[in-house]
Amino acid sequence: MAGPTAAALRRVVDRFPTPPNDDRFADADDRLDGTYSRIVESWYPELQRRVSAYAAGDVLREDVLEHVEAIPSFRLTDGAAPLPDRRDALAAAAAAADEVAAVSAWYGDLRALLVDSPENRSLLERALHDFGYALAHGLFLGASSPEAVVRRLRLAYRSVGVRIDQTDSGPGGERTTFTCPYRDVAAGRCGAKWVCHEKLDRVDDGYVTYLAERGIDYQRPRDCPGTDQCYSTVARDHAEQWWPKTPPSAVAGEP
Repeated sequence: MAGPTAAALRRVVDRFPTPPNDDRFADADDRLDGTYSRIVESWYPELQRRVSAYAAGDVLREDVLEHVEAIPSFRLTDGAAPLPDRRDALAAAAAAADEVAAVSAWYGDLRALLVDSPENRSLLERALHDFGYALAHGLFLGASSPEAVVRRLRLAYRSVGVRIDQTDSGPGGERTTFTCPYRDVAAGRCGAKWVCHEKLDRVDDGYVTYLAERGIDYQRPRDCPGTDQCYSTVARDHAEQWWPKTPPSAVAGEP
């Protein structure tokens, strides 16, 4: 998919819930460790800039999505383990200002507009996804840990000419930084990295689907603005929760 229309994206972005201009915002923001302030003061202006660049054809959907997924967040779990004090803080913040819940709803709409889904893939993109899903059955056969999966992925990357530039292992999972040899294909007609990220990454989406069914979180290749390098990560899947992706209502009454 080339992405949503600029007008549709702008309509959703412009619906951002402006924080209340009174003590309710200060109270809610304090309970959220300043997360709401960081969203308003730095993240949202950059989102507006990227949306304008998207409308002008200067950046891809991937560039906007990358920023959307990097929104300042208030963690509600440590991995899969709930953090009761922080859940209570979110509930109190939502009670202090209705906008806290509204931001979650707005963020859900924004992200849904940008992420891949079966409904918004073209026939070619669905075929590429299904090809990746089928290929994954052989590629990851017997690989049940992030370390084993990422070794197979790096082999697959190299087999299609991708240059592995750096590998890292840490609490966030196994990260691979690489350079895509197809980043300039059709760049003059469709834009830089369009073939890599708007088309070929649909094969990786098939890997994502397959691995998610087996408890592995594969964050497929992401564009890195300002460089030719991209990165992907593999980690054990867990039920991590954070606001605004997780609305206050989702943790109400939970420990």
